[in-house]
Amino acid sequence: MPALTRKEVEEIALLARLALAPDELDRMQHELGAILEHFGALAAVETSGVPAMTHAVPMDLRMRLDVVEPSLPPEVALAAAPQREGDLILVPSSIAGPDRAGDRAGEGSAS
Repeated sequence: MPALTRKEVEEIALLARLALAPDELDRMQHELGAILEHFGALAAVETSGVPAMTHAVPMDLRMRLDVVEPSLPPEVALAAAPQREGDLILVPSSIAGPDRAGDRAGEGSAS
């Protein structure tokens, strides 16, 4: 049995806003399943004795003091915003349903 059901692949495609043909859904079901199997193999590896690392090669991280500094005034921070509403940047909705998929900046929500 595949790691993912066809329904799960359809839901993933919907979330990714992909329109997949039936043959593409079948292919994605097998390809995503193979990826999940690889993650399963990685998860099975004993890593409790392996030290955490930030890079594959040894390197010293440059650190700086965490000093509080003044923030940019809103006018300067928002100067390059394509559309805004007061002190907010207007962006297209990223979670609009299919009936609102055509939302553009200015018609979406403010962040």
